[in-house]
Amino acid sequence: MSENLTLNNPVSTILPMVEALLFVAPAPVAPAQLAQALEVPVETVEAALHALQQSYQNGRGLSLQWHLGKVQLTTAPHVAEVVERFLGLEATARLSRAALETLAIIAYRQPITRPAIDAIRGVNSDGVLKSLLNKGLVEEVGRAEAPGRPILYGTTSEFLQHFGLSSLQELPPYDREEETPKEENLILKD
Repeated sequence: MSENLTLNNPVSTILPMVEALLFVAPAPVAPAQLAQALEVPVETVEAALHALQQSYQNGRGLSLQWHLGKVQLTTAPHVAEVVERFLGLEATARLSRAALETLAIIAYRQPITRPAIDAIRGVNSDGVLKSLLNKGLVEEVGRAEAPGRPILYGTTSEFLQHFGLSSLQELPPYDREEETPKEENLILKD
């Protein structure tokens, strides 16, 4: 696209192109990548993505999923069962209580180390963490600046898809007050 053509192109003109690029993208992409491919400003792509997201919220079969500043076109959560049946896939695997607990800790505290997860849960999380890594729901996102440089874990876009979320901002609010014991609930030993 030429710069002249770009100036005359409203967001609605590039909307189908943004949608097509998201459709063929093998993984989540940054708006800057889309802008570069379309030779338009990032702001124009962001406006098109916002318009697409609005149109998908009207009960359509697709949705946009945001994770770590990147966006991906996915099927909408309300059609997952039909898509799985059509593709002959097993129903989404159930997660154990320990896996859900660990996943919640990671989702709300990311990035977080395994020792920090263990401290919150009160038990060793090696097995559960390995299972979540194998399922692609969590991933290594770096190393902590602490002795031994422990691995930091965070959620993935698969996590968002599994729970039908378009971004981490859709998680229910986390109430930190429940974490600290109330004075009247403390039992003191003499």
